Amino acid sequence: MTKKDREPVASLVLYHLFKWSVVSPMLHTYFRGRIYEAQKVPQSGALIAVSNHASYFDPPILSNCLRRPVAFMAKEELFNVPVLKQAIKLYGAYPVKRTAGDRTAIRAALNALNNGWIVGIFLQGTRTSDGSITHPKLGAATIAAKAQVPLLPVSLWGTEKILRKGSPLPRPVPVTIRIGDLISPPQSTNKKELQAVTARCAAVINEMHALGR
Repeated sequence: MTKKDREPVASLVLYHLFKWSVVSPMLHTYFRGRIYEAQKVPQSGALIAVSNHASYFDPPILSNCLRRPVAFMAKEELFNVPVLKQAIKLYGAYPVKRTAGDRTAIRAALNALNNGWIVGIFLQGTRTSDGSITHPKLGAATIAAKAQVPLLPVSLWGTEKILRKGSPLPRPVPVTIRIGDLISPPQSTNKKELQAVTARCAAVINEMHALGR
C-alpha cells in the first residue's frame, strides 16, 4: 500500500478549528503553556509521537503542540454513539477492543500511519501520578518497526496537577512541553532491538521531563 503524505483534509480543518478556538487559548492562557523545540516536528509524513502520560488533558495538548492532528486509540464503545462516532473519527481516533489484545491496536495504528497521520502513543500505556515513565511498553517500537516510521519523543510536564481528585474543573497550573529529536525505528521486531529503542525513548522523555518548567 502507498502511504499518504498528510492527514485527510476534513480532519485538518476540524483540527485547526478546535485548536485555535479551544485548545490553544486554554493551553497558552489558562495553563501558561510553554513549548520548546516545536520546529523539530515534521509537518508531513507518517510519524509516531511517544510521550509520558499523567492527565486526561494530555491528548489534546499533545496534538496542539505538534501542529498536526494526532490519532489516538479509543475504546470501541465510543464508536457506537451517533455523531460522536463521526467526530472522533475525523480527529483520527481508531477503535480498539479492550479484550482483543495488542494485535487490534497495532493493526489500527498501522492503518492510521498509512493514511498520513501522526499516531500518538503514551509509552507507559497508562497515566502515572508524577508524569514519569518507569515501565515503558514495547508497543510504540513494535509499530515503528513494522511501519518503518520514526519516533518523536515528547515530554508533558505539569499536566498531572490539572485535575484535583474529586473536582471536575481543571486547575490553572503551568504546563511545559518539550519536543526531542527524531529517533529511528527499530530495523526488526527482535525483542532486544525493540527494548533498546523503547529504553532510549523513555530516557529522552524522562530527561526532558526532569528539566521542569
